[in-house]
Amino acid sequence: MADTLTVSIVVPTFARPAQLRRCLDGIARLEAATFSFEVIVVDDGGPEPLDTLIESYADGLDIRLIRQSRAGPAAARNAGADLARGVFLAFIDDDCTPAPDWLSTLVRELERDDRRLLGGRVENALIENPYSTASEHISGFVYEYNRTAGAREPFFTTNNIALAADLFRAVGGFETSIPSATAEDKEFCHRWVAHGLALTHVPSVVVHHAHELTFARFLRQHFDYGRGILTFRLIRRRRAGSPFVPEPLKFYTDLVLSPMHRPSSVGRLRLTALVVAAQLATLVGALREALTWPWSIRARDANRRVGRT
Repeated sequence: MADTLTVSIVVPTFARPAQLRRCLDGIARLEAATFSFEVIVVDDGGPEPLDTLIESYADGLDIRLIRQSRAGPAAARNAGADLARGVFLAFIDDDCTPAPDWLSTLVRELERDDRRLLGGRVENALIENPYSTASEHISGFVYEYNRTAGAREPFFTTNNIALAADLFRAVGGFETSIPSATAEDKEFCHRWVAHGLALTHVPSVVVHHAHELTFARFLRQHFDYGRGILTFRLIRRRRAGSPFVPEPLKFYTDLVLSPMHRPSSVGRLRLTALVVAAQLATLVGALREALTWPWSIRARDANRRVGRT
């Protein structure tokens, strides 16, 4: 096709125009002298129209806006991918800002071997916020752990990944039935690997994540992670008969102890307490989902049949 581009950047968004503007400012500064790209912003039913915001970037970017009824970020990413013209897809969230070489590095890696799902590094942009710092610390620990041979459930978060568009569609896109808008990254990576495809960490590919959290929102975030992770593991177990517990006990003890490597004793103690609180919230979320699973499984199976699997 004459209008085929090298890469399509898909940005799901919901009710965060200020964060979206910072994201698009970063995309507008990307180094892309040797390839072409487009930007597809998917408005997931936000209350404010984004047309004027998107139009303000039209002179410098090949950018499109899609609006859908509220269906969650997994469905929004799928909608953007369905309309993408790029040979490759790159996913970033609206509260993330890419480093200038983010896309050029991803394209170079995919052109070298396009049968890999690439995952980059996510850095906390809100270093003064203890809850954002703690959340990103946990994500960073998991990221580094997934680079080891012992990781049983490797995955990349969807705010910094790239892959071939045809393989994304062949694998089936993101699962839309997992509750709380979480764990679709784990579920997709599991299916990707089950198709005989590789996951590759590219630590030099960086996005800066500005996810503002209070203590209540921090706990809610990890509670939702527990719900999503439990649902994913139940789906995986029913589909593949895989073990229910994904990682050894040492993974969790190392996670709780990981703040002890930080230089400040005050920072270490607070971060340790927040890591423990996050793990307890995740456990409560998983237990909550386990209690509701027998009553909701038929509805979720029905949703999966009409959505992505």
